[in-house]
Amino acid sequence: MSLSSSKTLVGLALASVLATGCEPPPVVPTADQRQNQQLSRIEGQVVVQSQARGNAIVLLYDAARPPPPQGSGRPLSFTVIPAQKLFGPAAPGSSGPFTAPFSFSLVAPGRYLLRGFIDADTCLTGATPCHGPDFIPWFSITGEPNAGDVGGAAVDPVTRVPRVVEVAAGPDGALQAASGVIVSFSDSSTVPTERPAFRVEGGSRFDPSEGSKRLDLVPLRVQEGVVSAGHPGLVVRCVDDNGDGFPDDANGDGQPDLWPRVVVRKLTGWPGLSEAQQLADENDLDRDGILDAVGADYPRDDGTSDGLPDQVVLAAVLAPDPALMDALLEYDESPCVEVVPSLRVVVQPQALDVRDPLKRMPLQSVPSGRYAITLVQFTGQTWRVPNELSPTLAPEDGLPPVESQSFVLEVP
Repeated sequence: MSLSSSKTLVGLALASVLATGCEPPPVVPTADQRQNQQLSRIEGQVVVQSQARGNAIVLLYDAARPPPPQGSGRPLSFTVIPAQKLFGPAAPGSSGPFTAPFSFSLVAPGRYLLRGFIDADTCLTGATPCHGPDFIPWFSITGEPNAGDVGGAAVDPVTRVPRVVEVAAGPDGALQAASGVIVSFSDSSTVPTERPAFRVEGGSRFDPSEGSKRLDLVPLRVQEGVVSAGHPGLVVRCVDDNGDGFPDDANGDGQPDLWPRVVVRKLTGWPGLSEAQQLADENDLDRDGILDAVGADYPRDDGTSDGLPDQVVLAAVLAPDPALMDALLEYDESPCVEVVPSLRVVVQPQALDVRDPLKRMPLQSVPSGRYAITLVQFTGQTWRVPNELSPTLAPEDGLPPVESQSFVLEVP
């Protein structure tokens, strides 16, 4: 059984020949572009080598918009393979391999990445205390893996780099299905930590004319109802993108680059929106991770404009205390990691348009409005405030209300 967050297009045509010898009516393309789309599918097998038990979640991404930590893409669709179908009556402790088919239907031409995780149900392994599966795709605070879940992806079998799956036309011009895709899961990719849930201390008002704004991010634990998130501390880890075992220093400031990364992004300011709609990023009202065709465009620092909707973020950096940096630098090689009781962030009076992530364009001024704060962990797990735990939203969704999760940074 599979679920899909994308809208399903269903067409049904009935034609009858009312008398022998009648010619069938001519069939012509409709003016509805949705009915003229060529769509195909991606299908294959999930292969699991793990002692974990739970539903397998497979997520589909546009290859040009990879998910964290490589990018900020959001899933285009997802499918769920139930644990019973995948693992059957296998004894606890068995690592398989286990296999089961998966499929994405109604896939448009394009290049895609497939990622996923086993939504671990520790009750199936006899653990006490235990927790059941907690993936709920409809909320940002329940739509990502937690500690103990097992990661997976479609990768090249030799190099292990992510595989790009292409849906394209074949020699006859017809759109071809992408079949035989393998999405692999292994205990070596077990998620080591919880999501970086946090609350913010430091006041919500930010006046750029007064200089930088300091905020302290404090770990948050929520263990109530369907929400199980957070950890007593926030994990700080050195960046090692080149894999040489030593911390990177991409900006050459003599200090190691650090995870988590912090993103301060402008929220929508359209009047008349519901509380839930106000969680949307500016120029992404449908919250699909793709900028809208029409939206707010702000002058750049040279006074010019490209006439396209902007993706506005504020320049922000981690500002760890000297004791933390000393502790991190004691490591001669990886892991270079510490767990801290709080983390300071400095938001600078500089706005950028990051519509093109490779070409960050400074803006002439900081646009007024509401801004959300997101932490991106080295595992790709994220946490953002505000979110659906805001007391004005949580009750209607059956979620526990948490006052701190309504925080927004306000620029007058």
